[in-house]
Amino acid sequence: MANGILVIDKPQDWTSHDVVAKLRGILHVKRIGHAGTLDPMATGVLPVFVGRATRAVEFAAEREKEYIAGLRLGVVTDTQDITGTVRETRPVSVTREALEAVLDQFRGPIQQIPPMYSAIKKDGKKLYELARRGQEVERQPRPVTIYELELVEQVSPTEFTLRVLCSKGTYVRTLCHDIGQALGYGGTLSALRRTRSAGFTLDQAVTLEQVAAMEDPAAALLPVDTYFAAHPALQLKSGGAEKKIRNGNSLTMDGPDGTYRVYGRQGEFLALSKLNQGCLTTIKSFFEV
Repeated sequence: MANGILVIDKPQDWTSHDVVAKLRGILHVKRIGHAGTLDPMATGVLPVFVGRATRAVEFAAEREKEYIAGLRLGVVTDTQDITGTVRETRPVSVTREALEAVLDQFRGPIQQIPPMYSAIKKDGKKLYELARRGQEVERQPRPVTIYELELVEQVSPTEFTLRVLCSKGTYVRTLCHDIGQALGYGGTLSALRRTRSAGFTLDQAVTLEQVAAMEDPAAALLPVDTYFAAHPALQLKSGGAEKKIRNGNSLTMDGPDGTYRVYGRQGEFLALSKLNQGCLTTIKSFFEV
């Protein structure tokens, strides 16, 4: 049974679900899922969790993400990206300096109104379902954080490249839309490539074609404990202690308070656990039952 994490460089025009379905066939597994959905037009880092590693997906959502985004000024679409229907166009006359000045108001904690073309639900209905029927409903602003927002280059009089480091829940297309509105020209997302997600970067990513061509595709999987490498390791020394962890019980143990990667006597990664005032409790277990 394959277990681990595969960092995929998602191709354009594929949904995140398409990628998972393809890998399910390549790896011959049932338990598989991804963290951090990418729209079909986007490319880049898509972490895929296989087997027991699927238990780590919930931790992936909390981490920051980085994108390289294309901002096209003078165009407004219903989806806030270039895949949508154009609602209006405006002539553009903007300098790099003017754009730089506007970006500052989007750095740090901000409020975003989610786009209609999103999976957020309103009265039990997904917004994109309503949008496809031509309906638009009121959406409440949501807090997100833009940790870094950098103007990388000006490609043309209307096209710019941005680097965005942001919190979970951030819509980069909405960010582009709002920047365009702030400038008075309107704006839309023209391209999107995710360069970091769930702690993984493009340097670690492989393509679907590369995985499919491998004699043993499971060899591309990263061990799930590497995902928690920032936490110190703790190896249990007795069979009794290991049994308690496997049974979901707490352990009395000396050591500094904190989160630990817990290993059995034979080196098997057992759990992510928390030590608090001498009591070790399991946050999430990862051993095979």
